[in-house]
Amino acid sequence: MTVHGQKPLGWFGIVRLGLVQTALGAIVILTTSTLNRVMVVELMLPAMLPGILVGIHYAVQLSRPRWGYGSDMGGRRTPWIIGGMAVLALGGVGASLSVALMASSTVLGIVAATLAFIAIGVGVGASGTSLLTLLAVRVVPHRRAPAATIVWVMMIVGFILTAAIAGGQLDPFSMTRLVVVTSVVCALAFALTLVAVVGLEGQRQAVPAAAETSDEPRPSFRQVIGEVWAEPKARNFSIFVFASMLAYSTQDLILEPFAGAIYGYTPGASTQLAGTQHGGVLLGMIIVALAGMGFKGRRFGSLQAWTVGGCVASGLALFALAISSRFPEVWPLQANVFALGLANGAFAVAAIGSMMSLASEGGKNREGVRMGLWGAAQAIAFGLGGLVGTMGIDITRAITGSAAFAYTTVFTLEGVVFLASALLAARIGMSHLAEKRNRLAVAGDGYLSGVGGP
Repeated sequence: MTVHGQKPLGWFGIVRLGLVQTALGAIVILTTSTLNRVMVVELMLPAMLPGILVGIHYAVQLSRPRWGYGSDMGGRRTPWIIGGMAVLALGGVGASLSVALMASSTVLGIVAATLAFIAIGVGVGASGTSLLTLLAVRVVPHRRAPAATIVWVMMIVGFILTAAIAGGQLDPFSMTRLVVVTSVVCALAFALTLVAVVGLEGQRQAVPAAAETSDEPRPSFRQVIGEVWAEPKARNFSIFVFASMLAYSTQDLILEPFAGAIYGYTPGASTQLAGTQHGGVLLGMIIVALAGMGFKGRRFGSLQAWTVGGCVASGLALFALAISSRFPEVWPLQANVFALGLANGAFAVAAIGSMMSLASEGGKNREGVRMGLWGAAQAIAFGLGGLVGTMGIDITRAITGSAAFAYTTVFTLEGVVFLASALLAARIGMSHLAEKRNRLAVAGDGYLSGVGGP
């Protein structure tokens, strides 16, 4: 069996690509979490500064379709993965140097940090888009959900290992130690990427459509992105990704404050609550992966079913949180948050698996552009999510004077967006099934679906 004319990736190859996600996660967690804390606590700078820098890193990822276009035209993904990780590693080192510079010159440090976070966004966009595209074109359909789970779990492993090991090396803290530890992590992450991908992809995968006829010029990026956006499935899936990921990310910055304001949780207890949620996310991902692998040749549920079901369950869990603000004395908050994480994990990994499947449809060697388009939609959603959630709480509380009502309102709206996302996913799935039936009807009988006669 071949995928796009090449031997499909086995489990070992999928794990090797997962190591790239581990490396990516290691750098990202240092730049978006550790440096965040240093700016706010040690340097006593406004909390909005790291928020703006992280927002810049998301905004730059709007360039993901452009990186996907480059890998499509070149026919290979490995150079883009390696090049993206090189830029990301340099951005990570630059970010730590800029934070150290802020201690002596705040203005120069902020300018340097802005450039570093632009590089981080470019690196994440180029490497992440090409990695997912390579998975999409080289993994057989029934392995896509397990493959998505593997690479995402390995990214979480990168978060955990970096937080534990690098965090321990930062004490006793100094700016010099911060730069050294960050530089070592970035160098190791880049080296791990090289080991993981060298020789994995093989030769040039496919000749781009424009290169098949020498008389035709290579299509421009504007032309290609226009063609992809004109595809109904690609366009509708972009809207689904934006809506679902907006609902998914809006809760990130308000769940722990909710536990403190409404349930009286201490900072330590609210952090443990976040751990409960992440445990649910991990379990949800594993369940979908096992369902996709099946038992004795039988798989349980399609990617579309898990995507729709995960969105619906996430919406219901958020409605339950909204109700819980009225009954904090008796509500099982831990169980509610775990259920939310479980639903989020199932939906997220199934959506990524669906993304991998849809990226290969439509032909014309446009997989990278499609994956980049959806990655850009996700980046916009993640960039807006935290802002929408926190502003929603602040505005509603200022108007009503009630924290409970504010959280109830925002969680309810999140739930509604998740249900709307489920409807979008269901419509995309039904359209996909209708197209398959049409193709089968034409191939088998020579009849168009729904039209009789010879």
